[in-house]
Amino acid sequence: MIATVAVSQNADDPLAGLEVREKPKPDVPQGWSLVKVVTSSINMHDVWTLRGVGHPPELLPRILGCDAAGYDEDGNRVVVHGIIGDLDRGRGDETLDPKRSLLSEQHEGTFAEYVAVPARNLVPLPDGISFEDAACLPVAWGTAYRMLATQAKLRAGDTVLVQGSAGGVNSAAIKLAVAMGATVYATSRTDEKLALAESWGARGIADGARLPEQVDYVIDNVGEATWSHSVKSLRPGGAIVTCGATTGMNPSADLGRIFYQQKRVLGSTMCTLTELQQLVRVMENTGVRPLIDSTVSLENIRDGFETLLGGDVRGKIVVRVAEDD
Repeated sequence: MIATVAVSQNADDPLAGLEVREKPKPDVPQGWSLVKVVTSSINMHDVWTLRGVGHPPELLPRILGCDAAGYDEDGNRVVVHGIIGDLDRGRGDETLDPKRSLLSEQHEGTFAEYVAVPARNLVPLPDGISFEDAACLPVAWGTAYRMLATQAKLRAGDTVLVQGSAGGVNSAAIKLAVAMGATVYATSRTDEKLALAESWGARGIADGARLPEQVDYVIDNVGEATWSHSVKSLRPGGAIVTCGATTGMNPSADLGRIFYQQKRVLGSTMCTLTELQQLVRVMENTGVRPLIDSTVSLENIRDGFETLLGGDVRGKIVVRVAEDD
């Protein structure tokens, strides 16, 4: 089968270690299932692997890719939950399992014609959701959904600030929060991206600008560059939910403001199988869909990586692995 493989790591030139090559069809352990992949999508996790961040070199070569939608062995449409974890170790939540891994870490990933995954990780995909949309769900949209629904416990009428508007997680957070009945503010450095957020029902706010009100929740995966603004924009008793720090992990904590105004900081990583199932139902019931920047073929996946590294991506870059039967 054809697959996209990380063969080496280079912090300065990550694509130097990216190859599209023939690989054997995966073995399927007992309790696992073989999925014929139709679509996947590119995540920064794939870039970190190529840069050598959080992925030991001794695990190379490794098929990249964390997201997948396609057909199970019985021909059913499915989307793949990408976390391999133990519910007991995670006390009922596989994202809290200290030994959890994401597809492409301890196991081969989804940038291939076939992927083997635990049978429990397959979520039925309704006919009304396309394979392209489904490929955006497990990492980016699943992360945003967990941040809003589980960590923030967002309710209709709540107010939310999303730091950033055009990335995969941020665009998902805006669209989902609006669909859940929240008042949403979204930041960006450009008028074009502010207009994009406003087209989804958010109110655009220039980076660092004062909001017309303090909000109940802030969704922040930017980190150092936005942290001070996030803390100041949060009402007393509110919560910042963070799933990353793309601009750095050493912000000024502003602990005085946090403890005196009883503000909270909640970490969040990926989503559980149950949350992915819930997300699929939300999409089916509301009609909300991902923002897709572009679609590339598996053979031309390097073009998608170059677009992502270029930094001007709106939503997700989908990888078309096979035609929909």
